[in-house]
Amino acid sequence: MTLDPRTNAYRPDIADARLKGQVTASRFVEGMPRRVVADAAPIKSTPAADASLASEALRGEIFTVFDETPGGWSWGQLQTDGYVGYVPTGALGPIAPEPTHRVTALRAFLYPDPDMKLPVAGVLSFASRVALYGEVTTRGTVYRLLADGKGAVVAGQVAPLDTPPDNDFVAAAERFLNVAYLWGGRTSLGLDCSALVQLSLAAAGVSAPRDTDMQEQALGAAIEGASRRGDLVFWKGHVGILIDGENLLHATGHAMAVVIEPLAEVVARAGQPTSVRRLV
Repeated sequence: MTLDPRTNAYRPDIADARLKGQVTASRFVEGMPRRVVADAAPIKSTPAADASLASEALRGEIFTVFDETPGGWSWGQLQTDGYVGYVPTGALGPIAPEPTHRVTALRAFLYPDPDMKLPVAGVLSFASRVALYGEVTTRGTVYRLLADGKGAVVAGQVAPLDTPPDNDFVAAAERFLNVAYLWGGRTSLGLDCSALVQLSLAAAGVSAPRDTDMQEQALGAAIEGASRRGDLVFWKGHVGILIDGENLLHATGHAMAVVIEPLAEVVARAGQPTSVRRLV
């Protein structure tokens, strides 16, 4: 059986050493873990700036590098969901320091110093991870400082990594309402249908694959008919989250945004679902 190249790092010329004996390649190498240090990094199927966006890596995630191109791209695998592709080498940095907090706001501004009146130095998306240490209060607002000394974030927009997860992943998904649809996107500035499911489940402490077909195979158990909040409704190449017995929350190219629609209207437009899956 051919291994899925989306989640197994192999090419004819090079492959992950862990796949030796399973795939054919000219050489097998041990990957080098690197930390994503950009606000977000595009993951592409080919090392080209004009290539379609396959996915995105968030700040603080680990990307294991197996090869680097002369043109400034690193080929490897995102540790979070196993997705394989090319990211700009400049978006990656040392593995240390280890993140201590995750972004809990839909997006959090990164300031050069603990002062909201300063020009913004970056925008950290929901679920990004950062290494923070001390606190500073400026004009009544509490900030957490980046461990590398290169900025500050508002303390109320982050939480320690050991904070208990949210119980209601649907509530996390609802926070993305009206966020722009972006094919391959995985940030709160723009995301696709499967990223909405993946990120909202992550807020509840549940790991999910990246793409819709993978999620349909891996998440929950198949049931007959969507009827309960949290049911995942799948079509070929699409997924949505039921927020009650009748309405679907999904990131859709039809509206180019995250929207809530009556499930009956989506079915009338897209056809009958391929499956409905319930997590618990």
